Amino acid sequence: MRTTILCGLIAALVLPATAPAAPSKAAARAAGPPLVPRDLRALGRHADAVLQLQRGAPRHVEGTLRAAGGELVSARLRVWRVPSRRAQALAPRLAVSGVLREVQPDRTLVASDHLTRADPLLPQQWWLSRIRADALEPPGPGKPVTVVDSGLDVSHPEFAGRPDTVVLNAQTVRGEDEFHGTSVSSVVGAPANGLGTVGIYPGAALRSWDASGNGELTGSEVIAGISAAATLGRGIVNLSLGGPGPRDPIEEEAVLDAFDRGVVVVAAVGNERSQGSPPSFPASLPHVLTVASTDMSDRVSFFSSRSRGIDLAAPGEDIPIAVPISVVPSGFTAADGTSFSSPIVAGAAAWLWTARPELEKTQVLEVMRRSARDIAPPGKDSDTGYGLLDLSAALAARAPATDPSEPNDDVAQVRPGGIFRVAKPALTTRSSGRRTLAARLDVFEDPEDVYRAWVPAGRRLVAAVVGDRDVDLQIWRPGTVSVQAQGIGRRQFLLGESAHRGSGRENLEYTNRGRVGQFVYVDVYLRSSVSFSEASYQLKLTTATARR
Repeated sequence: MRTTILCGLIAALVLPATAPAAPSKAAARAAGPPLVPRDLRALGRHADAVLQLQRGAPRHVEGTLRAAGGELVSARLRVWRVPSRRAQALAPRLAVSGVLREVQPDRTLVASDHLTRADPLLPQQWWLSRIRADALEPPGPGKPVTVVDSGLDVSHPEFAGRPDTVVLNAQTVRGEDEFHGTSVSSVVGAPANGLGTVGIYPGAALRSWDASGNGELTGSEVIAGISAAATLGRGIVNLSLGGPGPRDPIEEEAVLDAFDRGVVVVAAVGNERSQGSPPSFPASLPHVLTVASTDMSDRVSFFSSRSRGIDLAAPGEDIPIAVPISVVPSGFTAADGTSFSSPIVAGAAAWLWTARPELEKTQVLEVMRRSARDIAPPGKDSDTGYGLLDLSAALAARAPATDPSEPNDDVAQVRPGGIFRVAKPALTTRSSGRRTLAARLDVFEDPEDVYRAWVPAGRRLVAAVVGDRDVDLQIWRPGTVSVQAQGIGRRQFLLGESAHRGSGRENLEYTNRGRVGQFVYVDVYLRSSVSFSEASYQLKLTTATARR
């Protein structure tokens, strides 16, 4: 796990996370296991290691890990935390046995807040009017918001006795470095109780996962928190934290699994603008609602990182927050940072979903993005994405078409035995040889859609895609590990490609000349070199008599 940074600006701590470079057609992670563990020497520089087992690993392997002092992080994701010295000895044996999927250090997470305000609480919440929420009546509890962060101070006046507040694990608040979870939670759901501050969604069903139980935020605990939130069903997860690459495949799988189960993950883009806005994760992952910060004049904040992956922005300067009384005697202060922009968006998304429960996860994402108020520069940009959060507009916005197959970015996300417990339904089956569907692509968030299709023996699959922009089409053979394969893997498994530059129409056929039916993979994608950011398309699949 890489070092992760909290994305608020308070108290002379370190600065935060950032944004990503656009993925290329070949940038995604291959789905297969590593043949050997990664550099085991790196494990020795950290107290613990994180191991992920292959799906279907024998039960006795869990006993081996427990005997080595291992703790289960996520049963669903098969992730364990093991003391590094023992992991160094175990990992080679597990890899040779074919049961190890990933092994990496469990790095500590570093807070990134600065610019503490010692001033009294601001007399009014200026940011509510900037997002057009000041005249709205918030709903009662609905879709939950889970804050994965440092612990929540449940004895704070804002949270003591607050209804619909649930801690998902033991909460600790030790010293000045662990104020962050309390502060972020207050931005989401501090109640209208006549005390210090009021959150964006005062009546929110608030959940807290303490990812710093041992006094330090760790990547494994963030993964555990995401996984725990996903077990609650549809809702929002807020991650006001992040860190530099490389891209963490276990964290990415946790985010994808949560999204597959109906959870929208909201993440702060980070505060490293002055450092060149290096890519930061989880904000840089696909299917994450990535949030930048703005000031009182609706301009991008001086610290807010730039990224093509930003979806929208929310106020992030002089935000009134609750903090443990052990940190600030009054229990309140104000702070800057994308750490506080992110929970504004997370709370707004939960409000939207509570008010409009008929929406599904991809519609919530799209409504939040498309209803944002465009601010300079015009159009979608790397400073504020689609623009500034506009809650009134989001509540009234027309719902876009659903994109229910998401996430389906690669073979491992759709095939039986892949990263999800349940495979995505095939478009053509033994009983139905015709299917038409509409979907969307985004060059940064979702550049690839992969579908399974059944081709009976002796018949052909006819694939036709029509896009409002330049989309391309591939068919891959059974046994494909990843549609990102290059070299010999591409030559061995790619059955056909139709990629006419500048054309929104592509047609492709494949004939199964074998004696048994087979599932193939149909891939609709955007090249990373396109000048536009998104496209909608209609895909039509038909099985027909083979040509002679």
